[in-house]
Amino acid sequence: MSEALAPAVLATPRRVTEEAPLTRYLLIGVAVAFLGLFLLLPLAAVFTEALGKGVGAFFATFDEPDAVAAIRLTLIVAAIVVPLNAAFGVSAAWAIAKFSFPGKSVLITLIDLPFSVSPVVSGLVYVLVFGAQGMFGPFVKAQGIQVVFAIPGIVLATIFVTFPFVARELIPLMQEQGTVEEEAALTLGASGFRTFLTVTLPNIKWGLLYGVLLANARAMGEFGAVSVVSGHIRGLTNTIPLQVEILYNEYNIVSAFALASLLAGLALVTLGIKTLLEWRYAGQIAGRRRH
Repeated sequence: MSEALAPAVLATPRRVTEEAPLTRYLLIGVAVAFLGLFLLLPLAAVFTEALGKGVGAFFATFDEPDAVAAIRLTLIVAAIVVPLNAAFGVSAAWAIAKFSFPGKSVLITLIDLPFSVSPVVSGLVYVLVFGAQGMFGPFVKAQGIQVVFAIPGIVLATIFVTFPFVARELIPLMQEQGTVEEEAALTLGASGFRTFLTVTLPNIKWGLLYGVLLANARAMGEFGAVSVVSGHIRGLTNTIPLQVEILYNEYNIVSAFALASLLAGLALVTLGIKTLLEWRYAGQIAGRRRH
C-alpha cells in the first residue's frame, strides 16, 4: 500500500515557500488596494484639484510673483545643498568603507541621525543656535550675517535633513567593492586624487547619481525644518512647500494644488529615474540599502 501511495506523493511536490493561489491573490489584492487608496488616489486628487478651473488658471499660478519667488528659492537651495551633500557623502563613504579609524561607528551613527530626528526639531536647533537669543546669534548678527529667517538658515536646515541620502547609498557599495583596485592603482604610482578620479568614482557613479536624486527630491520637498527657520516671509523665504501651505490656508485651492502638482511631478520624475537606474544598473548600485 505504501508503494502505491509513493508515486502519488512524488507527483505532487510542494515547495516550502509556495503559497496557495487564494493566499497569493489575496495578498496581491491587499497590496494593490493599499497603494491605490493611500498613494494613487491622493496623487490623482492633487492633479484634479490643480486643473479644477481649467488649464488657464493652472498656468496663471506660475505667473504670480510669490509663486515665482518660491520656485526660484527652492531651486537655489537645492543647487547649494545637493552638491554639498554629494561632496560630504562621497567623503564620508570613502572614509568609512576604505579606512579604519577611532570613532568610525560614531560617524556612522551621526550620519543616520536625521532619519530619527524630527525635521521640526532640527529646524528648532538652528533657531536656538543662530537666532537672536541663540548661542552664536549675537556674533553672526555683529558680522552682518542673517541666518535665521533668511536663505542661510534654510540651506543649513535642508542640509541637515538630506545629508544621509548620498552617504547611505555609497557606504554599502564601497564596502562591497573593497580596496583591491585602489591599492593596485597606488602600487602603480597613481596619486590618491588620481586614484579616486580614475578608479573609485567610475565604480560608484550610478550609486552616487541615485543618492543625489533622492537628496534633491527631499531638498525640494522639505517642509518641517524649513518652516521653522524661514519665518514665512512672502517672496523672500517661502519655498514651494511653504507657499503651498499659505495658499491653502487662504483657500486659494487651485494655486495651492498647482504648486503641489509641481512637487508631485518632481516626485514622479525622480521615481522614474530611480526605477530606471535600479533596472539598468542594479549591479552597480548598493544592494544593501537601509532606506
